[in-house]
Amino acid sequence: MTKTALIKEIESQQIKTDIPDFSIGDTINVSVRIIEGDKERIQIFTGTVIARKGCGLSETVTLYRVSYGSSMERVFNLHSPRISKIEVGRRGKVRRSKLYYLRGKKGKKSKVREQLFGAKGSAKIVSQESAPKEKEVPVEAAPVEEVKEAPKAAEPKKEKPMKAPAKKKEAPAKEAKEAAPEATPEETKE
Repeated sequence: MTKTALIKEIESQQIKTDIPDFSIGDTINVSVRIIEGDKERIQIFTGTVIARKGCGLSETVTLYRVSYGSSMERVFNLHSPRISKIEVGRRGKVRRSKLYYLRGKKGKKSKVREQLFGAKGSAKIVSQESAPKEKEVPVEAAPVEEVKEAPKAAEPKKEKPMKAPAKKKEAPAKEAKEAAPEATPEETKE
């Protein structure tokens, strides 16, 4: 057995399989085991994923968060025995693989847009269980009389106010004709 095969075998035994699918921009909760003396407790670190590096046993994830006006960044080894569980809080919609530009930002600038799932234009996540179910009526079983639509009441059409026709610019010409007396045919011959 070669060294690389032996290393891969040892790594495959230590790789965790319960890690949820998350990507850059997601807000996740990492439950970390903290050992203080002979006591052990679990502390949850919530943050936005700004980087994910490596593969296999050495894969790391970098979380960033701002709390009480100070920002903090923490790097976790995903397959570490110190991590008890990882939960995805919300999905983020980003177009980059590293979100280092979030460092030092405050307020709205430090937020990542949330990726929404469900119907088009829906602003909330809709599960199939909570969605209202429609009554299905087979087409063959429905009588013809019930299928007919009720006649709609005729709505009066709203008429748009008509604009007055634009006046032609003949007024100066008419005034000139009125000012000069008309010539009779006899006068024009001379």
